[in-house]
Amino acid sequence: MLKPNAEPMQDPDDERPIGEVVHQLIDEGKAYAKAELDLAKAQALAKADALKVPAILLFAALLFAQAAVTMLAVTIAMTLAPLIGPLGAGLVAVLVAGGAAALLGWLGLERLKGSK
Repeated sequence: MLKPNAEPMQDPDDERPIGEVVHQLIDEGKAYAKAELDLAKAQALAKADALKVPAILLFAALLFAQAAVTMLAVTIAMTLAPLIGPLGAGLVAVLVAGGAAALLGWLGLERLKGSK
């Protein structure tokens, strides 16, 4: 059997207008969306702060690696200069460094295409 409702029925005059209810719903939806956006911003900032120092260290490592490759090319050029002249040695050094860059770039593009 159904239990009778203990609360008295609301008087139709006590009901809020539909416009007021919709307005409250919109305000609560806006507040919820703003809270979600603030949470996403806070999470993104926390992740960015955690990655800041490693990114700086990796960039510094990249600069040192570039300096090492430059020194390798200069060393190759200086070693070959007495044998084939300074211009030939410079061209060989550029070809070696350029070939290494082209190979690494090609490998990177192949992996990028393979990941799709």
